[in-house]
Amino acid sequence: MPEPRRIVVPPQSGRSIRVSRGDLVRIIDPQGQQVADLWAFATADQLDWLSTSQTRDITERLFPGIGDHFYSAAAKPMLTLVENASPGPHDMLYPACDSALYERAGFPNHPNCRDNLMQALASEGILLPFAPDPVDLFQNSLPQPDGRLVVEASINPPGGNVTLRAEQDLLLVVTACSVDYYPTNGGVCTEIAVEITSGS
Repeated sequence: MPEPRRIVVPPQSGRSIRVSRGDLVRIIDPQGQQVADLWAFATADQLDWLSTSQTRDITERLFPGIGDHFYSAAAKPMLTLVENASPGPHDMLYPACDSALYERAGFPNHPNCRDNLMQALASEGILLPFAPDPVDLFQNSLPQPDGRLVVEASINPPGGNVTLRAEQDLLLVVTACSVDYYPTNGGVCTEIAVEITSGS
């Protein structure tokens, strides 16, 4: 098996990563309790992106199980969940944190995942008028019996990870969530690592 290509996403930042159909993508939380926001975009002529709402609808689950796909806005398989080596939940209900969230909390000009997404896309020559909702890997925000959504500290241990298979050529964006004033990331923001193993 070829040696994986490794990309480190520093705390409170984002990176764009191009992958080919069949590649395996492992997203790793080296120190534990760090949420990773994940987006995927088709690199063909037609603009298409990973849709959490389409994925929930087609899989009829809050988060895919092993062997299930993440689907695009056009209802095409983009990624398959191959392995889930994390004991905690993942989230497909929340948007990315953004500047307005931090301003409401009293932290203007705070790093945020929406800006990090847009900067990563701009580095690839892509400008979007909107931000699709991400897959919030390792985020502990299960719906409560009364319908409330509560974000608690991630229970992902050091090294907890997921492995995905690319079902088409994709541009991925991975951010290390910027929330540092709330328990989401265990009270401190750390890096995320991504390992790409070629499927060819």
